[in-house]
Formats: sequence, C-alpha cells, structure tokens
Amino acid sequence: MKAAEISGVVVAGAGTMGASLAQIFAQRGLRVKLWNRSREGLDRAQALIKSNQAALVSAGRLTEAGSQELTGRITAQTDESCFSDADFIIESIAENLEVKQAFFRQISPVVPDDCVIATNTSGLPISALGTSVYKPERFVGMHWINPPHLIPLVEVVSGGETARETADFVYDLALRLGKKPIRVKDIPGFVLNRLQLAVFREALSIVESGAAGLEDIDGAMKYGLGLRYACLGPFETVDLGGVDVFYKIASYLFDDLENRGDVPDMLKSLYENGCLGVKSGRGFYDYAGGKAEKAVKDRDRRIIRVTDALFKDEE
Repeated sequence: MKAAEISGVVVAGAGTMGASLAQIFAQRGLRVKLWNRSREGLDRAQALIKSNQAALVSAGRLTEAGSQELTGRITAQTDESCFSDADFIIESIAENLEVKQAFFRQISPVVPDDCVIATNTSGLPISALGTSVYKPERFVGMHWINPPHLIPLVEVVSGGETARETADFVYDLALRLGKKPIRVKDIPGFVLNRLQLAVFREALSIVESGAAGLEDIDGAMKYGLGLRYACLGPFETVDLGGVDVFYKIASYLFDDLENRGDVPDMLKSLYENGCLGVKSGRGFYDYAGGKAEKAVKDRDRRIIRVTDALFKDEE
C-alpha cells in the first residue's frame, strides 16, 4: 500500500504529542482512531485538540467549519480492537523502552501484515524497539517535533530491520501531511535532538560560568542565531559566511566549547526539585499566576507567524 492510498490511521497514546498528531492527520482528511488506555487521557487530549484548533482558527490557518469537520474525523477509544484493521499506526506512549516494547509485543501480532508501524520516540533506539515488533521490516521511527501541528520537520528513522519501502512510505506520508521530512539512520537522539542538546549544553555552560544570564542567552538565540537558522542550515550558513571565516573561528574556539558527558548541575537540580517548566509552574523561569498558559499561546503565535512567512507560498 502506498501513502496516498490510506484513508485512516491509529494514533496510540493521547498525551500532548498524540493529541496533536491526531489533529494533523484529521486536518489532512484522514480518519483517525485515537487510542489511549484511560478515558481521562482521551478527555485531556480532546481538550488540547480544541485549544490547538482555536489557535489555528485565530491565526486564519483553519476555518470554524474546517475545525468542526476535523473533529468529526477523530474517534477516541480505549478498545484495542482499533488495531486489528489498521493501515498505519503511530505510537506516542510513554518515553520508556520497556513500556514501548511491551506495547509493540502486544499489538504487532494482531495488526494486518501490511500495516506500517511507526514510533514517535524522541531518541530511543529504533533497532531496540524493533526487536519487539512482529515483522520488524515494517517498523520505523517517525519523530515529530513539539508542537507537531506547527513545526514542519519530521525525522524518518530507519532501524536495522526497517525495509526501504517502509521508510519511503512514511516519508511520503509526511509529505502528504504537508510536512518537511528528512531521512536519518538510527543514531542516539537522531539529528534534531543531537543539535538541540549540543546548543543546550553550551548554553548551560555559559550560564554556569557567569559569562551571560538566561535572558541574554535566550536573546542571542531568538534575535540572532534562531532567525538565521529558521532560514538556513549550518552548512548553508558557513557557505554564505565563508568557509575560511568559520575555519579560523573553529581553530581557536572548538577547544574552548563545552564537551562534558554528564548532566550539568543546573539542569539536575531543577529536575530533582520538580521544577519541570511550564507543566509544573516553574523551570528556568517562573510560570505562576497564568504565565504558563500565556507562554504556550505566545510560542504558538510566534511559530505560526514564522512558518507562514517562510512556507505559506509552498502550500
């Protein structure tokens, strides 16, 4: 079966990512079965979908009528019978190797033999997860970036047993959904998270050294590097800036960059004290008193504006 031929999908897991994935597939006309073990999780997912759609309607990305049609294509259920006739399944349950493996051992033998099974893991080894999948050649990573209904990138990650046609199917499906897929081999963290964590490690190091504060570093990204990287990749940036220039900077700066292999104390302390960011009301910044909801809305509004400016003409 080709990506253009499927009419329905199953999204397994109704957390933040799963809810948004259901919305994405439904927005492109596909029927979606959103599965979760608990009804409470499904209720939260439906509320999140409603909130996401309101932001898109407000931005002119979606009409009220289109929003209602989208909602009508999503069926929320806890019954595992939804897997038995699936054309495509994307898993987005807890980011835990054993939990995901148990899920794949349970559902992969009961789905149709030609059903493609994908995982939205952020960095767990695809090959390790694939050992729990019946017919692992049809198993592949399909890593979305939060918030997935706004960020175009999708990483298509092939494990050791992934068939080429399986990776091609998911790549083509991402294109059908209006996304920007890239192909990645099964390395820890794939591409985006390796780049993201390299920047984050250096940012933490700069703060801990006292050379700059949180707001200064966030400002350097938001008002400088982030704008450049929204338009150009690192290799394009070097070509435009001059290989000779970057060679000379690298010759004296690389040796001074952070390369520690453990988790920095600043991040460890926040985690151990339950300061988990927006979800807990405090992280590197304070989100008490309604600041959390405002932060999410501001993020979404800005991402919509940037992606509209860069990609709207391509739609």
